[in-house]
Amino acid sequence: MLPLLQIKNLSIDFRLEDKTVHAVKNISLEVARGEVVAVVGESGSGKSVTSLSILQLLPSPPAVKSGGEILFSSNGKESIDLSSLNSKQIQEYRGNQVAMIFQEPMTSLNPVLTCGDQVMEAIRLHKNVSRADARRQTIDLFASVKLPNPELMLSRYPHQLSGGQKQRVMIAVAMSCQPSLLICDEPTTALDVTVQKTILQLIKELQQASNMGVIFITHDLGVVSEIADRAVVLYKGEIVEQGTVKDLFSRPQHPYTKGLLNCRPVLHRKGERLPVVEDFMFPPKTKTDENHGDSTFSPKSRSVLMEVKNLSVVFQSKKILFGKSAAFRAVDDVSFFVYKGETLGLVGESGCGKTTLGRTLLRLIEPESGQIVFDGMDLLGYRGDDLKKVRKDIQIVFQDPYSSLNPRITIGSAIEEPMKVHREENFRNRREKVSELLKKVNLPAEYYHRFPHEFSGGQRQRIVIARALALHPSFVVFDESVSALDVSVQAQVLNLINDLKREMGFTAIFISHDLSVVRYISDRILVMNRGRIEEIGDADEIYYHPRSEYTKKLISSIPGH
Repeated sequence: MLPLLQIKNLSIDFRLEDKTVHAVKNISLEVARGEVVAVVGESGSGKSVTSLSILQLLPSPPAVKSGGEILFSSNGKESIDLSSLNSKQIQEYRGNQVAMIFQEPMTSLNPVLTCGDQVMEAIRLHKNVSRADARRQTIDLFASVKLPNPELMLSRYPHQLSGGQKQRVMIAVAMSCQPSLLICDEPTTALDVTVQKTILQLIKELQQASNMGVIFITHDLGVVSEIADRAVVLYKGEIVEQGTVKDLFSRPQHPYTKGLLNCRPVLHRKGERLPVVEDFMFPPKTKTDENHGDSTFSPKSRSVLMEVKNLSVVFQSKKILFGKSAAFRAVDDVSFFVYKGETLGLVGESGCGKTTLGRTLLRLIEPESGQIVFDGMDLLGYRGDDLKKVRKDIQIVFQDPYSSLNPRITIGSAIEEPMKVHREENFRNRREKVSELLKKVNLPAEYYHRFPHEFSGGQRQRIVIARALALHPSFVVFDESVSALDVSVQAQVLNLINDLKREMGFTAIFISHDLSVVRYISDRILVMNRGRIEEIGDADEIYYHPRSEYTKKLISSIPGH
């Protein structure tokens, strides 16, 4: 019996004006019915290019298949090369026998169509059924992917759903024609750990119920341990290792696989320097002891830098019936201290209020009530130029470094801009300071004149960190600043934050939904749920001995925990 999918010696090139990039180099893999095969690697390893080539979703030109076959067998007896089909023939397979779930559901769903219409469209495209039958099937699909109130969801638009609900709609679209093969391209990367766990369980349940073959693309080996039977590891467009998940975790053979496994924060003590992939690919000739674990922090020996008292933030929605407006309490009567020199982790699911709280501390969002006392000053009493002076000392690093950098100005100008605004230094001194900051974040000074689009995600995050530190602030908020990064790049950025904090002595609040990352980098952890504090305490104590049931749920949801 033939495998469901056979990729044989596949090579994909991107032929650009000045060069040819060999994105995928002579790879071969198989997927059987009822099997989940994970394709693992960092950004740029070729995993998404491989998956998109199966359904001819790559832009052509510049993408060109320079060799190999993609053989698909729906009946186990005969196979067809999907890569040889013309545009009309491949439509019979897309969404019908082979379906795909993409990483970002908001950009994959049509914002002007209801969720119900988008699933019905997929059903009626491949099945000869009436709209009423398609509607009934859609309701059943919404129930099968465990969306609340399936009938109500038919008329909802994507913007009215949470990230996890949008991803469930995408799964319903993918499952609408009972495909034989499901391709999942990083479907849980941007989701909370609890939502991620439910989505992984849902995909596994649907796969087992229909005996589908699944290709699951991810950079997170923790996720692989939760869902996959076999794994294929890609590095720079080539397969460096493949085998069962058990063998991969217990007996990794290739240095790259060892690096991906070992750079996860969950495996390391708080403050210990994280290894990165390069340490395994190109090991140093002489071993150096770079364990900077800091166990000397004691809140009792430090003074309070910030005190938050009974802080509440309320968002008013648009006026509804009879002119009344509904209020949403994003932060609800929150009180805590931040000690000078510490890193306070702020953790919780999406919608718990952690980002709102972080931005309110910097007066980017105005609270309804409460106090924010920073270094003895009541921040809520400052306005205009007085507030501008205080802002030199409090900075933020946002989650998405690309949208927080101006694409029209060079990264040197972006880092220099805060110094201009606050009239720090003269032109020559500012340029020298930018060069020093670039070196601090491990980027060459000559990158000054490059634009944001010329950098990878990890490099852009380093640039944003350099900009935040340009005025030598004493307080920095890191808002989900590593959540979208590959595990190896995440390790580099976490090491960088620890190094800079040790060198420059700033106090930090580190916001994340990933408790394993927060436990690694934080001295204390504050857990938020629905705008309120669930618990607060020592990082290791919260992680290893949580008191709240909510915190226990967050920890149990960590992939591979």
